[in-house]
Amino acid sequence: MRNGLKSLIAVAALLALAPPPTLAQAARANDRHPDLSGIWQALNTANWDLQDHSAQAGPMWQTGAIGAEPAGQGIVEGGAIPYLAAALEQKKANFANRRTSDPEAKCYMPGIPRANYMPFPFQIVQSPRGILFAYEFAGANRLVNMGRPVEAPADSWMGTNNGHWEGDTLVIDVTGLNGLAWFDRAGDFASDQLHVVERFSRIDRDHLQYEAIVEDPSVFSRPWKISMPLYRRVEKNARLLEFKCVEFAEELLYGEYKKK
Repeated sequence: MRNGLKSLIAVAALLALAPPPTLAQAARANDRHPDLSGIWQALNTANWDLQDHSAQAGPMWQTGAIGAEPAGQGIVEGGAIPYLAAALEQKKANFANRRTSDPEAKCYMPGIPRANYMPFPFQIVQSPRGILFAYEFAGANRLVNMGRPVEAPADSWMGTNNGHWEGDTLVIDVTGLNGLAWFDRAGDFASDQLHVVERFSRIDRDHLQYEAIVEDPSVFSRPWKISMPLYRRVEKNARLLEFKCVEFAEELLYGEYKKK
């Protein structure tokens, strides 16, 4: 296991983005904006369900309490996701088939915003010209362009990310999402018309406030918002470890095709 792999990827990506800034440039950038670099993690049950939920048996009920869903408070402003009627029926079907249909079970990329509240840490590496997010789950990552905004060349799991600063808040406009990711294990979803605007605000050294406005007129009757704190991992030698989960999903994906 190469514990430093994600850090090496982060540095390589930023160096490839543009020539490295001088020390003076970096100092001026840090004077203007907070440094969000570090390893962060959500401490909530949003990956189970974005909305308020009671404890219940999970899709892998055979594992007993280990696989059960814990109760949790929602992170959706107003409490409920404003589904259109047909989309709500699809959400219910997703929930019924979540054991095999959830993209998380298949080790697919988590998408945005789900990547930020899965029960795994992620790392932010910040430079004046680009900000890299490296996620432990499935080795997912995304590079936030801090220069002139660019259009999505093609749809993808993690989207095209254009960022800018509004005061001390990092704002990321995410487009070009492929609509295949779910928001949680409860089957909440969107289409390839999904548009997400994220806001990362520094509360203090070890806490960020995260907000995201979600818009998809083919699935929701109006835009809606989630918000939650993110916590810095402060233990000694905190780092991302590898969770290359593809091999664990092979039986789920291809088991039916094995020769008897």
